[in-house]
Amino acid sequence: MSYPTVELSSVRKTFGPTVALGGCNLTAYAGEVHAIIGGNGSGKSTLAKVISGVLIPDSGQVSILGKSATSPHEARQLGISNVFQEVLVADECSVLDNLYLGADGLLGSSMNREEKEIKASALMRELLGFDIDLSGLVSELPLSVKQWVTIARALLTDPKVLILDESSAALDFDSTERLFRKLRQLKQGGASILVVTHRIAELVRIADRATVLRDGVDVGRLAKEEITEARILELIAGAERSGTNRDQPLPTRLGDRPVLRATDFRVWSDAALINFTVCPGEIVGITGLDGQGQADFVRCIAGIQSPIAGRLMVVNDGKASEVTDLASARRYNISYVSGDRKKEGIFANLSIYENLLLPVYREFRSGGVLNFINRPKLTPVFEWESSKLAVKMGSPENLITSLSGGNQQKVLIARAFAEKPVVLVLNDPARGIDVGAKLDLYRNLKEFAARGNAVVFLSSELEEFLNLCTRVHVFRNGAISADFEPPFNGHAILNAMFGRRATARLPGDAANENGPGSPVTVAEKHNPRLEQGRPVPRPVTLLNQEVNHMAATPSFMLSCPDIAPGSVIPDRFAEDNRLSPRLIWSGPPAGTRSFALAVTDPDLPEAFNFPRSFAHWLVANIPVEVRELPEGASGSLRLPHGAAEFNSDFVTFKIPGFGKGYGGPWPPDRAHRYFFTLYALKADKVELPADADLGAFAATVIPVAIDAASFVAVYGPAKKSLPS
Repeated sequence: MSYPTVELSSVRKTFGPTVALGGCNLTAYAGEVHAIIGGNGSGKSTLAKVISGVLIPDSGQVSILGKSATSPHEARQLGISNVFQEVLVADECSVLDNLYLGADGLLGSSMNREEKEIKASALMRELLGFDIDLSGLVSELPLSVKQWVTIARALLTDPKVLILDESSAALDFDSTERLFRKLRQLKQGGASILVVTHRIAELVRIADRATVLRDGVDVGRLAKEEITEARILELIAGAERSGTNRDQPLPTRLGDRPVLRATDFRVWSDAALINFTVCPGEIVGITGLDGQGQADFVRCIAGIQSPIAGRLMVVNDGKASEVTDLASARRYNISYVSGDRKKEGIFANLSIYENLLLPVYREFRSGGVLNFINRPKLTPVFEWESSKLAVKMGSPENLITSLSGGNQQKVLIARAFAEKPVVLVLNDPARGIDVGAKLDLYRNLKEFAARGNAVVFLSSELEEFLNLCTRVHVFRNGAISADFEPPFNGHAILNAMFGRRATARLPGDAANENGPGSPVTVAEKHNPRLEQGRPVPRPVTLLNQEVNHMAATPSFMLSCPDIAPGSVIPDRFAEDNRLSPRLIWSGPPAGTRSFALAVTDPDLPEAFNFPRSFAHWLVANIPVEVRELPEGASGSLRLPHGAAEFNSDFVTFKIPGFGKGYGGPWPPDRAHRYFFTLYALKADKVELPADADLGAFAATVIPVAIDAASFVAVYGPAKKSLPS
C-alpha cells in the first residue's frame, strides 16, 4: 500500500531579499515518480535541497518518512540521496573513489575494495551499457559519463527517497532510456523518486504525479493523465503563451548561396567525410546518440577546435573567408553557445551585466586611447537582450552565480545575440531551461533566421526540432548518416540515431528488430576497426587539465575590502609600495585542509619575452582555520603562523628592492589585469623549495586543489618607470 514519504507544508526559504520558496507544499508517495516542474528561478532546486537537508527552511514543516533532516549527513541516514543539477565529481580521483565519496566513515569502510569494485562495476555496466575502467581518473571522462557517476553514487546507497535535479540534462535518448529502466526498478521496490526536469517528453513517459512551482509557490498538482506540455506551460507561463510556438511558421530558406560551407570535413580520423552547407534563413538541426561526433562537428564549425581534415568557409557580402580558429570565427561573425555553462560559459566572479556584454565592450568603447566602457550605450543593449529571453534577476550588478542555472544559460544565449552574428552555432543551448524559456528562444531564433542569418542547432531533445528546423542531420560514427526535412517524424529520427530503419520499433517497445519500410537517407558507411569481434575504441585527445579560476562554487568567495572586482587597485598597494592588501574569504568546499594564494598578471608586454603570467604574490600552507590575510601581512608577523611566502617575479627579472613576498602591480605600458586566486587544497601542507617560482608553485598546488575562488582587478600604466 502506498504511503507518504515526503511531506512539505508551507515551506518558506529566503536568501536576503530573494524569496526562493514562499510557502510551498508537496506530498510524494512510496513507489511513485513525482516530478517537480517550474520555470527557471521558480524554486525547484531550492526545494530539492530543503528535502535533502542541504538547506534549512526559514519556516514550515518538512517530514521525510516521519522525520526531518537538518544536514546532508542526517538525510543520508534517513535514506535520501540527491543528484544535484551540477555534475559534482572530484576530477583528480578515480571513478571508484568518486562512486563511494561520502560512503565511508572516519574510522573505516563498511566494505573492502574488492566488494566495492564488484558492486560498482555491475551497476556502471547496467547504466552505461558497457564496462568502464574504475581505476581511471574521472577528469578523462566525457560530461555524460561524469553524470552517470553522480547518478550511480546515489544508487549505490539503496535510497528510499531519490532526488534527481536535472540529472538527465547531459544524457542522450539511449542513456535516458537506461536511466528510466533503473527508476522503474526502484519504484517497484517502494522507493520515492523526485525528478526535477524541463524535458516534458520525459515527464509524460515516467512521472506518476507532478507538482508545478511558480515564483516559489506550488500552483498545481497534476495526475499522470494531466501531465502534458500544454497544461504544464499554462501553469508555468500562463495560458496566453501555450500555443505561441505552434502558431509560428517554420523558417524558410531565403537563398541558395550558403553563408557557411564545410567541404570534405572530417572530425574523426577514421570517420567518413562531411560536406555541409547552411543558407540564409535556415535553422539546421544536428542530433545523434551521445559520443557520435556531433559535438565535435559543431565545435569545429564554431572555431573552438580544429577538424582532422577539410575547410570551413564563411560568405559575408559575397566574399568567402576561411575559418581556421576561434579568432577568425568571431571575426567572420560566427557566435557559439555551449550547454556546459560552468566549464565553457559563465565568468563566475563577474556580474550578470558583465557576463552578457563582455564580448561587445570593444564595440561600445569611448574615450579614444583611454578605452572607457560606454555604459549609457551598453545598458539599452543589456535591457533589450535580457528582456527578449525574460531573464529573471535582481540587480544586473549581482554576480551571475546569484541566478538559477537556467537563467545563467539565458544570459549566455543573450550574449550571443548581442554579438549580432551572421551564423549562430548552438551546442545543446536549452539544457536546463524551462519550457517557457524554450519558447522564447525558439521565437528569437526564428526571427534571427528571418533576417537572413543562419543557425546550426545541436540538441539531444528531438521535440525541439519538430516546429523549428528547416532540416535535421543525424550523426553516427563521426559523420552525417541520415537527413530529414519537414514534416519531421520523431520515430524515424530516433531510429536513424540507432542506425535502424525508419519504421523499426524503438527501445522499450515489444521488439527492437528492424521492420519493413523505406530506409532513411544514409551517407557513406563507417566501418570501425575490429579486434576479436569488438570495435577498437578511437584515440581521444585530452586537453591539459587546469583549474578554472572563474569557476569556483558560489559559496567559496574571495574578496578584498579595498579592491572591488573589476576596479582599479589603489596606489598604496602598487609599484614600490610593498604593502599587501587585506584579503578575506568564506565558504571553502568540504575536504579543505589548507589554502594557497597567487596574485598574477597575464598581460605582460611582448618585450618581456616571458612565457607565462608574472607572479606578484605567492603564499602556501595557509592554515585551514584562517579566513583572512590582514593588510601588510606580507613579510610581517601578521602572516598566519605556518604560512610560507615565495619569490615574486620581480626577483626573476632581478629588479632591485624585491625579495620574498608581495610585489605590487607595476605595469610599464598600459592597464593590466591582476588575478587574485585562492586555492582550497586537500593537503595539510605542500612542499616547495624556498626559491620556488610560479611554475613550481602551480605544479605543486594545482594537483591537490579542490576548488579556486578569485576576482580580477586592474592597474596601470605605471606612474614611474621600473628601477633598472
